[in-house]
Amino acid sequence: MDEKLDSLLMREHLSLASIRKRAAAFGIDEVLISTLLLIILWDSMQHTKTIEDVLNLTNSFLLEYLAIKIAYQTFFTMQYGATIGKIVMKIRVIEIATLSHPRFLSAFNRSVFRVVSEVLFYLGFAWAMMDPYRRSWHDLSAKTLVIDA
Repeated sequence: MDEKLDSLLMREHLSLASIRKRAAAFGIDEVLISTLLLIILWDSMQHTKTIEDVLNLTNSFLLEYLAIKIAYQTFFTMQYGATIGKIVMKIRVIEIATLSHPRFLSAFNRSVFRVVSEVLFYLGFAWAMMDPYRRSWHDLSAKTLVIDA
């Protein structure tokens, strides 16, 4: 355990967001981003005839999809300290150094490493279940914590 982090949490009366709330926020965000991709691809989807055609179409937009995820996570984390999913679940992201919303570089770093964690079989998310402060790889990289709002 990190004594400085423990004293910071106690002094500022901050409580860490539960893994359950974080998972629910993740699910909400994934549904929103996937719905956005579906809307973007709607015209093309209507011309597909098989499941294979749908998979080929969605795979051809993989980089755009990842860019949308990074932009979404960066913007909302930097601007509000929370994505829409986190707002619904009443949790937020803070930069440990400032106890405020992450600045652009920190939010961008967190977003990129979040996608990396997803690509690597969600291992970065599993890490949060073992970390005493529930920090995933993207939290460790960006020096952030997810707390109850």
